[in-house]
Amino acid sequence: MIGFDKAFALIEAAASPLGAESVALADAHGRVLAAPVVAGLDAPASDTSAMDGYAVREAEVVALPARLRVVGESFAGRGFDGRIGPGECVRIFTGAPVPEGADRVIIQEIVRRDGDMALFGRASAGERFVRAIGSDFRAGDVLLQPGRRLDARAMVAAAAADRATVEVWRRPRVIVLGTGDELAEPGTAAHTPGSIPDSVSLGVAALIVQYGGEVIGRRRLTDDPASLEAAAGAALDEADLVVVTGGASVGERDHARAMFRPAGLALIIDRVAIKPGKPVWLGRAGGKLVLGLPGNPTSAMVTGRLFLAPLVAGLSGEAVGAALDWRPARLGAALGPCGDRETFHRAAWREGRAHPLADQNSGAQMALAAADLLIRRRPGEPEAATGDEVETLAF
Repeated sequence: MIGFDKAFALIEAAASPLGAESVALADAHGRVLAAPVVAGLDAPASDTSAMDGYAVREAEVVALPARLRVVGESFAGRGFDGRIGPGECVRIFTGAPVPEGADRVIIQEIVRRDGDMALFGRASAGERFVRAIGSDFRAGDVLLQPGRRLDARAMVAAAAADRATVEVWRRPRVIVLGTGDELAEPGTAAHTPGSIPDSVSLGVAALIVQYGGEVIGRRRLTDDPASLEAAAGAALDEADLVVVTGGASVGERDHARAMFRPAGLALIIDRVAIKPGKPVWLGRAGGKLVLGLPGNPTSAMVTGRLFLAPLVAGLSGEAVGAALDWRPARLGAALGPCGDRETFHRAAWREGRAHPLADQNSGAQMALAAADLLIRRRPGEPEAATGDEVETLAF
């Protein structure tokens, strides 16, 4: 067995992007940039009003009161066609271009209107309420760097750059294989003696999508060696990554690895000295990556968060380490000393502290839903008291 840090380093080395492609910006949410997004225009494209009010020449409102003739209006997308002359102003709205000759906007709240005249009777604050041309960015500026995942905020920047398409890394295609005679489709287990709902593969599939992968298949398999080998071969033909859950017992019931041996399985990670999730493994078969996760729900989801999430993130073009953002937090309750395996406690964030859950069973499912943090404890660490600082990871 190897330690967690060594296993993560091997995951990082294996998780190379799968190739770039150009996609429409409207379809790019959640994808990772393979090339920078460069602005195609200035923003704003002209001096622009930051408020509703009146565009004026500042020199004409220095001495108050002042009366200026309103000679037109300027709207966003349809500006005033002309130049402001002496004794003139233009009604202007937020986002509208500032007319030629004007250099300030007076907010409407301190202006009185009398027909086609605007009356400026009191001094305004020093703010000019004009967003200068190019004050946000200039044409040619790099707005987003390669490796950035296009979240909601990045989508705004990419669209502002006036780009219809973006270069992104291809999503890894993933097939999830759930093994076990006992597994049944959720909704049918109560009517099938000896079966349990296949909860793990659904959680694993959701994790894959969350970190940038595309689930192209989720299949339940019985513990029949011939059918397992056939399913493994078919999955390797279709997917970039195959995730197999369960079947990781020692000896003759170790179906998860055996099903990939005809395809030349070469292990990268054998077992990892962690709790829960010691049976997790990673290998290559038929030129594709295969990740084996335990069958117990909590063990599967903990190892999925620790190994599958960064693996999928890396294959999709994101920095692998971005998926494991460890942050300090204070304990909401004491934890006993750690044993000889690195341990990841499930916890809930409450009242500004990490509270370890009472049920740490590797098969727990109700408690799993309550956990939104993992607390990392190194081998041999002593007891941690309430209020002590610990490493945590969003779960």
